[in-house]
Amino acid sequence: MLIEDPVTTCLSPSVYDMICKLGFEVKESCGINSIVTQRGEVCWQTITDCVVYTESAQSLDYRGSVMLLGPVCAAVHSHLLSLTKGQFEIRYMPWLQWTAFPELFPELVDALETPGAPALPLGLMKLTACLERALGDVFLLNGKECPFLLRDLLASEELAEVFGRPVMDVLKVFIGSPCGLNLRNILWHGFASPHEIPPKYCSVMILLTAGLGQLLERYLQRTEAVLARRPLVALTGLEELAVFPDVTSEVLSVLEEVVKKSTFVSKVMLPYWEAALIRFRSHRFADCAMLLLTQLETGLRRVFATVNECPERLLTAESTALYTTFDEILAKHLSDGKINQLPLFLGAPAMEFLWDFLNHQEGPRLRDHLSHGEFNLHDFPREATTQLLAFSVVLLLRFTDEDVSTAFKGKAAIKSLVALAEGYTAHFHPISQLKKQVLSCEKSIRVWPLLPLPQEAEEAARLEGTSEARACKSLITEILRELYHHLPESHGAVGDGDGLPAEMWPQLIRELCGTPVPTLFCPRTVVEVLTVLRNISAQCARASSQVVASAGLRHQQWVERRLRSRQRQTYLHMLGSIKLLSPVLYLILLLIALELVNIHAVCGKNTSEYQQYLKFLKSILQYMENLVAYTSQQKNKWSETIALTRTALLKIWTFSEKKQMLVHLAKKSTSKGVL
Repeated sequence: MLIEDPVTTCLSPSVYDMICKLGFEVKESCGINSIVTQRGEVCWQTITDCVVYTESAQSLDYRGSVMLLGPVCAAVHSHLLSLTKGQFEIRYMPWLQWTAFPELFPELVDALETPGAPALPLGLMKLTACLERALGDVFLLNGKECPFLLRDLLASEELAEVFGRPVMDVLKVFIGSPCGLNLRNILWHGFASPHEIPPKYCSVMILLTAGLGQLLERYLQRTEAVLARRPLVALTGLEELAVFPDVTSEVLSVLEEVVKKSTFVSKVMLPYWEAALIRFRSHRFADCAMLLLTQLETGLRRVFATVNECPERLLTAESTALYTTFDEILAKHLSDGKINQLPLFLGAPAMEFLWDFLNHQEGPRLRDHLSHGEFNLHDFPREATTQLLAFSVVLLLRFTDEDVSTAFKGKAAIKSLVALAEGYTAHFHPISQLKKQVLSCEKSIRVWPLLPLPQEAEEAARLEGTSEARACKSLITEILRELYHHLPESHGAVGDGDGLPAEMWPQLIRELCGTPVPTLFCPRTVVEVLTVLRNISAQCARASSQVVASAGLRHQQWVERRLRSRQRQTYLHMLGSIKLLSPVLYLILLLIALELVNIHAVCGKNTSEYQQYLKFLKSILQYMENLVAYTSQQKNKWSETIALTRTALLKIWTFSEKKQMLVHLAKKSTSKGVL
């Protein structure tokens, strides 16, 4: 697909006017001595006097404030340009330590020298992110839970108590409202091209940040409070992130060419792409990721506007409407309820990749964490950035002339990336996470037969033969027989009436977890059921790990003759119980796997049936929670687990007989080709 490129700006007329014109209308100059002293102390009164309010004084007059602040910003910009690096560091660096990222600011001052280059908007993006993080730390001096949105943070009484309401209103004009300059959002959502950010706004944000540091120091001295830093977010699960191999110089060279030829990239945004590649080669991986994320959003917004025939959505919205951001671009429906055509156009693999990296709660959520200043930029992993680069190559090729695209795809490295992209499946969706949980738990239970046993284990064998234990085994067989027709065809061993051979459980569960299950745009009911299933699986894993730990510890104590008589009996009861619990936990994992394969059948239940089904699942969860409590080293109620288990198995058998499980409702049973 090729997109026409008449785009000269992604800023709507009023937003362009606000950012690029309004602050230049007042021509009178402002003396720097009235704004900042020779020692670098910010004269806040001069700045706050430029903020004006509506006649009712109920809200800010953003346009009027931007006009009056224009000369102040110009004076600050000239001032910072006049300073040597040493002078800047002496005068302002002490007041920038509170941001926890002071090394950013000399770099940002250097960027002021080259207006129109990507370094300046990138630096401003990093400034707003670290400022938001630091303001959140200050908020927690007086508040309990920091607001997620910057606009709510700036409007809070907790920050007004530290800095004063007039100062917070100044920040609102620059970064806190779509009615003002809104520098943070227009940059992080990829609306502004490099030459559309006046350098003087970057300069004033540097000075305002230093001024906030001065006000904070006075507040801390006055109140004797201590500012605590929240720990940064660690980017974990890198092995799951690394779907694409590390990008080679050949791949980078291809991307350098493709960005110039792909209609996915607007010419006005091309410098950002070029800067991203330069940053990657300089091992500035966080910088590269920031630039790529904003430009992927910009390009996908253009595709979104094209395929949905709504060209007006390409531009920043007015203050009365929402911007078209990733949230809407990647949604199933448009705001008017119509089907969003972008997911249909991109295809499931590309959508899964974007949801994995941006949206899923257990995924890396790269844009969220970066834009809120929650990552350590110095330690940002190369692996995460390479995934974005590889995905970008494949995506941009889709918007390149067919001859050019074919030539690039002929290269082995690019051909491999395309194949991996086309085969991408979700890694961080709750369905994928549940599969991982089940497989991990199955692996833990597989260790049980290998647990050491004392020679004097006759009591355990005797306990295994109790009537309650036999009843449990019989129930397991009955439940399996009921599920027999829904199991993969290769597992017909259940039909002989003797249950499932121990060696078959792992193979069966792994096969079920390998079954593809649609993940995009899961309905609320599906997500709710997944949550309960995941809780059951988590408790199952806890119980298994407790059994392994307890069995190992007790055996060692037995061998060393450190167990008293009662403890020896408890240990023998444990050995008898775990021989029964092993197939029970396997059965529960099997039920989870079967229900997962058929998870979308829950949408066919009416409200009453759905509530009954949830009640059934929660009864299994309750059993697992009780089992975890009984098998803990604190309680050691091993004999009681038999009665507890029998009650749970009766509930499962009764419910399965009603044919109300999802495996029963699915249109096609797994024995007829779903697996």
